[in-house]
Amino acid sequence: MDLMSIVEKELAVKTEYPKFSAGDTITVHYKIVEGNKERIQQFRGVVIKKSGSGNTETFTVRKMSGNIGVERIFPVASPFIDKIEINKYGKVRRAKIFYLRDLTGKKARIREKKF
Repeated sequence: MDLMSIVEKELAVKTEYPKFSAGDTITVHYKIVEGNKERIQQFRGVVIKKSGSGNTETFTVRKMSGNIGVERIFPVASPFIDKIEINKYGKVRRAKIFYLRDLTGKKARIREKKF
C-alpha cells in the first residue's frame, strides 16, 4: 500500500449519504457561517457530474436562478454538508450531462426514472 492511501483512510470522514448519480434532482442542505451566526441554506438542482473517488470525491449541482444558471461544486467529505435529499431520480444516458448548460425551457427537462 502506498502512503497516500493510508493517510486518506486515517483522515476519512465517515458520513453516509444516499446514492445518487448524474441527472438526479437533489437538495443539499449546506451550513453557512456568517460572522458568529450559523444557518443552513438549501441548494436544489440537477446533478451534472460526479468526479473523484474516496475522500476527494465531488459532485456538481446546477440550478436555474431566474434566467441564470448557477452551478456549485460540493466535496462529498465536506463537514459543511448537513444532509442530502433526493427529490427525483433522472433517466439519462451519460455520466456527465454538460449538454444541459445549453438547453433552456422544456428542452432542459429530464425524464424521471420509473422503478
